[in-house]
Amino acid sequence: MASDKLRLGGMALRNGLLIHGPTHWAAAVRGPDGSLEVASEPKPELAPGLATRLPGLRGPLKLAEALAVLPLVRRRMPSARLPFEDLRVIAAIGSSLVATAALRKRFGSSALRESAVQAIGAVPAIVALLDRDLAAYHGVEHKAIAAYEQGIDDPTGVPKEHDRCGSNLLAPMMLLSAGGTVMLERLVDRPNPATRAAVGLAGASIAVEMFAWSDRHHGDPLAEAFHTPGREIQRLIATKEPTPHQLEVGIAALAEILRAENGA
Repeated sequence: MASDKLRLGGMALRNGLLIHGPTHWAAAVRGPDGSLEVASEPKPELAPGLATRLPGLRGPLKLAEALAVLPLVRRRMPSARLPFEDLRVIAAIGSSLVATAALRKRFGSSALRESAVQAIGAVPAIVALLDRDLAAYHGVEHKAIAAYEQGIDDPTGVPKEHDRCGSNLLAPMMLLSAGGTVMLERLVDRPNPATRAAVGLAGASIAVEMFAWSDRHHGDPLAEAFHTPGREIQRLIATKEPTPHQLEVGIAALAEILRAENGA
């Protein structure tokens, strides 16, 4: 990516696209009547300055800031539909929590049990992506941002997979969380929820640092190995080719984030 380009991220919505810039967010959605609605605002900063650049802290803080944007999007754009706003997804979340608790209660600590727990934990995301529109807008996110990074005006021919997609974190986070939980249960008798959460957070932080390293070392065999599972997840499950109608929404969101950031 050219050094003069903004570093953009995003989140697919069920009827549009949310894009994060360095200081602002912007979103574009299709209203129920087919109209195009666009909005933007400054992003909240939970820990400005040095803390966001510290290894181990920047990943969780950036994730928290991204989640803090969602209520702002909902307030400004009542017609926006968030990824988890679906009864099937809510049911999958509840079922996965019950199933993982039952597994941990019924079976002793083992790599096999934790692998099953991590696989069950991924089910809600898979259920969400069964909505073709959500998967297509995920593809819109990647195409719009990659086209901007490459200086291409029309994102139609740009691949729907992107190496900075969060799906690249899924495999390492699952492995680190499973390994950390097994180690914790070997060292601590009946660890409490706070300790388990700390292990999960530590695994996520390490995965983010691995992700950042791989992003800086494209072409390195280790970096390519890191990205391979995420690319396959995107290719097979997480993204779909969008329609021109959906790409139009992505182009509008991209134009709005560039306007907001340049205005700032």
